[in-house]
Amino acid sequence: MQGLKEGAQGDRFHARFSEVTADPFMTSGDNAQGPTRGPALFGACDSSTSKHDQNTRTAHVLPLTPLPLTVRGGLGVESGTLRPVTEIPAQFRSVFKEFPYFNYIQSKALEDLLYTSKNVVAGAPTGSGKTVLFELAIIRLLMQVPAPWSNIKVVYMAPIKALCSQRYENWKQKFGPLGLICKELTGDTEMDDFFEIQDAHLIMTTPEKWDSMTRKWSDNCLVQLVRLFLIDEVHVVKDACRGATLEVVVSRMKTNHSSHSRGKQNPESHNAMRFVAVSATIPNIADIADWLSDGTDSATCLEMDESHRPVKLRKVVLGFPCSSNQTEFKFDLSLNYKMANVIQTYSDQKPTLVFCATRKGVQQSASVLAKDARFIVSIEHKQRLLKYANSILDSKLRDLVMYGIGFHHAGIDTSDRKIIENAFTLGDLPVLFTTSTLAMGVNLPAHLVVIKSTMHYIGGMFQEYSDTDILQMIGRAGRPQFDTTATAVIMTRFQTKDRYTQLVSGAETIESSLHKHLIEHLNAEIVLHTISDVNVALDWIRSTFLYIRALKNPSHYGFPPGLDRAGIEAKLQELCLKNLNALASIGLIAMDEDINFKPTETGKLMARYCIAYDTMTQFSTVSGTETLSELIILISKGKEFSDVQLRVNEKRTLNTLNRDKNRQTIRYPIDGKIKNNEMKVNCLIQAQFGCIPVQEFGLTQDTGKIFRNGTRVTKCLSEFLIQHAKTNFTALLNSLILAKCFRAKLWENSQFVSKQLEKIGLTLSTAMVNAGLTSFHRIEQSNARELELIVNRHPPFGNQIKEAVIHLPKYEVSLEQIPRYSVTTAEVIVTVNLTNYELLMLRRTAPDNHYVTLLIGNSDNHVVFQQKLTDSLLLRSGSWSKKIEVTRALKGEELSVNLISSEYVGLDIVHKYSAWYSGPKRFGTHMSSRENLQTDSVPASQQGAPAPSTVPTSHQGPSKEIYSSNPDQKRQCNHYCKNKELCGHDCCKVGVSVALKSAKHPESSFSSYLRDLKCRNEALAETPVKRLKDLVTLSKLCSLWPV
Repeated sequence: MQGLKEGAQGDRFHARFSEVTADPFMTSGDNAQGPTRGPALFGACDSSTSKHDQNTRTAHVLPLTPLPLTVRGGLGVESGTLRPVTEIPAQFRSVFKEFPYFNYIQSKALEDLLYTSKNVVAGAPTGSGKTVLFELAIIRLLMQVPAPWSNIKVVYMAPIKALCSQRYENWKQKFGPLGLICKELTGDTEMDDFFEIQDAHLIMTTPEKWDSMTRKWSDNCLVQLVRLFLIDEVHVVKDACRGATLEVVVSRMKTNHSSHSRGKQNPESHNAMRFVAVSATIPNIADIADWLSDGTDSATCLEMDESHRPVKLRKVVLGFPCSSNQTEFKFDLSLNYKMANVIQTYSDQKPTLVFCATRKGVQQSASVLAKDARFIVSIEHKQRLLKYANSILDSKLRDLVMYGIGFHHAGIDTSDRKIIENAFTLGDLPVLFTTSTLAMGVNLPAHLVVIKSTMHYIGGMFQEYSDTDILQMIGRAGRPQFDTTATAVIMTRFQTKDRYTQLVSGAETIESSLHKHLIEHLNAEIVLHTISDVNVALDWIRSTFLYIRALKNPSHYGFPPGLDRAGIEAKLQELCLKNLNALASIGLIAMDEDINFKPTETGKLMARYCIAYDTMTQFSTVSGTETLSELIILISKGKEFSDVQLRVNEKRTLNTLNRDKNRQTIRYPIDGKIKNNEMKVNCLIQAQFGCIPVQEFGLTQDTGKIFRNGTRVTKCLSEFLIQHAKTNFTALLNSLILAKCFRAKLWENSQFVSKQLEKIGLTLSTAMVNAGLTSFHRIEQSNARELELIVNRHPPFGNQIKEAVIHLPKYEVSLEQIPRYSVTTAEVIVTVNLTNYELLMLRRTAPDNHYVTLLIGNSDNHVVFQQKLTDSLLLRSGSWSKKIEVTRALKGEELSVNLISSEYVGLDIVHKYSAWYSGPKRFGTHMSSRENLQTDSVPASQQGAPAPSTVPTSHQGPSKEIYSSNPDQKRQCNHYCKNKELCGHDCCKVGVSVALKSAKHPESSFSSYLRDLKCRNEALAETPVKRLKDLVTLSKLCSLWPV
């Protein structure tokens, strides 16, 4: 008997249970949902049906300790003993309060899980209660360590976020009352990773997230506190994309703990980490057990086939013709008209759950079935359906429910979803159509599960379901509390029928995919100091699943068959050396003659940001003079975007974004037509920066994917260039700007600055731009009521916008030259002030980790000075200053001073400063704005708008200049143009930013005139003889008049 809950919501057990029969898998909830409650398809329905089977024999559970329950084996099934929950210590028994006995599979595993600390690998069919195995292992750890368990951590790793979320909600309810803190750690959870999980006991995560975390925490004691590592769906190790990460993470945890134990003088056995992994039925689960060995013995292997499943599951794979010119949409549509026949054949007049590829497909399939089939129901049943329909808000769903058909997806109202879930659970709704996400969340079991097409629409394109998705959907068939038999039908193309037949039969051998991504993971292990030479690298390879499988199937990994162990190890060593040499060739690791190696700073960057080797190779080709458009082209070639495919039906939209006389287009047009993936990525990046709306759903999905990866790729590029900051000032400046643009999803001089504020999207931001609110300063100066009128919102929305802007950081940069002059160098004091720091002490709009980068470059493209300044540092006193020594450049004496925010567009300060040197002046090209720093042309639509914080200046002498981030302090220029609207000067149209100068020694106008005259005379290459007297006279005059 068993009553396991494995979904997000538990299934209630009744206060009685069925008499044990010859079927050892009869459960306490088998009759909780009578198989006859649902109506018949194309047949009569008995009106006398009731919620519970009237013929069920019941026995009351007495408040005594249940004894182990012996069951007789059925056909081909061995006899066994069902262990009672009372074997669990009383304080932990509440975890299993929903059933009195463990099922056969759980009972068989209980001895190894609860009474030993050995590593365990269990292979069992989907829906057989494998989650309880993890819970037993957790109880074992709690029994070993006395409360309050402050120094233990349990990591649960699942391949998909939905499983992590499901387990988090479930275990928070079960283990929370025991005093254990649960934390979910996936890509969707934004938290300060280390500090948030420092106090957590149960951590739910994905392989990718745990990989990135452990790369950062190589020297942290947190990893050493992990005492139990739970791996769900371990068969995912075969996945071409995600399998390598899972394999490396597990091998890393094994290596870390083995080295930690060796480092202890008196290591205790109970401090070792325990691995418990569960898998679907696979033929080579023994290889997984060998991989998870504790160094001496293989893990205990518990292998159960379909005969041990609590509910017998019949699996059917149906292949349908699909011609080469038939699209996936059309094939998916054709399956709708075969659905009625499938349900009639396999449902046995019991509830049916149909999984569809898209939300639209869900509703289409339900509508077609309503026309093709009629359910004959009783009068009472019709009344119940009418009651449900009257409570439903969605009109289409309301009509379908009257036919006994429902649909369920995230796009319908929450109240409607609850009504549908309740109706289906009670058996009142014969057929429910839904998307695959339901298989990961709400627990709605059914007698028949149909997977309509094995392709689903994700990321803007059709692709095959992962094996985990397929097994999760099949697992919804015949949950133990509801059924004794069940059926799962997979509807696919003829071409893929054999593949899915092999998958559901558990006949597919699991292979490693680590060899395809070995170079990235080798670098990560070198950074973590797991690997220090070739011999250690081979030892690390021996800890992987790749090594286990290479010994048994060398041809799969490109090795010649017939090699012995030594030969295969030599081939693996050769593969390692090839990858290590590739890493050393672009400076990711440093190798000596003895082939010992250590990580470089560049290699650490690659590991920290999880960047592909091919992308780092492209970074190493940067010359240092790249413009913003050239860096976007470089980023677009990254391997991180290789899965963004160009589809034929997208080319027209992309070409319109690229070049169109009648519409807004991207800033840097691409030559020719959009004809490859790189061009598509480039176009979508620029469209997002320019706030150009893209209506096509697939392109919107791709844009989201690009920016998820692009944020870390551009951050890595900027840090890479900081490490190589010699003659790459232009490229470094533009990389910092590009990284910020990816965070803000705006161009650096965008007028849509308000889009960065909370509760303001593109529509409201456009309204504010149309009203002239194109900078934070103008928003701050506006009236709150006027803001509400502009965006059509009620009070206090305007006040909230103003408060958010007021509490953004406001910076000021000042430069002051020390009056000690030299021909080759100048000493300058640079000060950065946070002008509103007292206000920010009370509240901050920017996140705690916000910072600015101070970057100063000269006319020779050299980086003179670079410094990262966090807001928390500036908040201590409100300012920061440093004396820097500036070497005179060959091409000119002008410095470009830039203060770049890490996240916000509209806070930057960019200006020019000329240091004073003794000797003749050197003149270089004057660059007065950010647009001039990038040699690319800016579209006419953007030329009229000045860069938000551009302050061109000209300055000589040792006075102090202060520059604010306020872009609205303007004055008229001194040009005498007749028509300032038609002349060629930008400053005539937009004005000149005011530099607030505070001279240390105020000068008279005459002194200023003399100084200027003297500078101009010194700048002449050859002084004419006839002007020599004038120069001597001028020098005497200057000496008489103190400056």
